[in-house]
Amino acid sequence: MHEMSLALAVVEQVGSALQDEPDGTVEAVRLQVGELAGVVPDALHFSFGLACEGTALAGAALHIDTVPGRARCAPCGQEWATGMPPQLSCPACRGTTAALVSGRELQIVSVHRADRGVVPAPASEES
Repeated sequence: MHEMSLALAVVEQVGSALQDEPDGTVEAVRLQVGELAGVVPDALHFSFGLACEGTALAGAALHIDTVPGRARCAPCGQEWATGMPPQLSCPACRGTTAALVSGRELQIVSVHRADRGVVPAPASEES
């Protein structure tokens, strides 16, 4: 299950940013996860809980904001919701050279700490 490796990466990034903080100072982490990223939210929630044990994130909640998939047609510029499974041919001109403009995100948006409220998210890489 790749959700466990994703959860471990989130915990590692947040933990590294807070390395001098005592355990249990993080109350919540908010992620943006694209609907086309291949992530199962329930599995990520479960994995996150396990990955947090024994870290500064122990007991932290995970909030996931789903980013809908969107595509844009190169020839005509039309933009549309891709849906699931993704529909990548243009609904306007039937072109097949669409580019995904959203829906593959996987990033930490914010971290909520008990002592400081919401703090800027540590630098993270999108998948």
